[in-house]
Amino acid sequence: MAPSLTADDLLAGASIQHRVEVPGYLRPDGQTSGDVVLRPLTVRDIQRVTQAAREQAALTSVLMVQQALVQPAMTIDQVSGLPAGLVEFLLTQVNRISGLAMDAGDVDHAVRAPLSRACFVLSREFGWTPEQCSQLTVGQVLLYLEMLATGEAGGVTP
Repeated sequence: MAPSLTADDLLAGASIQHRVEVPGYLRPDGQTSGDVVLRPLTVRDIQRVTQAAREQAALTSVLMVQQALVQPAMTIDQVSGLPAGLVEFLLTQVNRISGLAMDAGDVDHAVRAPLSRACFVLSREFGWTPEQCSQLTVGQVLLYLEMLATGEAGGVTP
């Protein structure tokens, strides 16, 4: 049986960086492949992206890639100027390393519903504001929900 994960184990996943090889055929210069460095998206990132892209669904992909790019760091305008195929490739990689391996259109629906319910429960049980809940990582949300389930949640603050 595998050992139980700690809160630190869960939170550590958000800081891992992944080197991803971009195939040469996706590079604008047509040269050989090259690498970029991506990080997984946190709950806070997804909520920020969802909020910012409410009026423009196509902006969701651009924002997700922009938030995840560590090297090279790029602005939203720069990512918007990338070839669509390259953005789609990077988005697929971001979804994979973030544990959201699904189509870009499904990310908003899949992430918002469970997280919204979890934040509602945490808000109700601990009296936290939506802003406090939005600052939690996925690991923290899971930890606090587990604490509620086991009755160990007395006096917890975000």
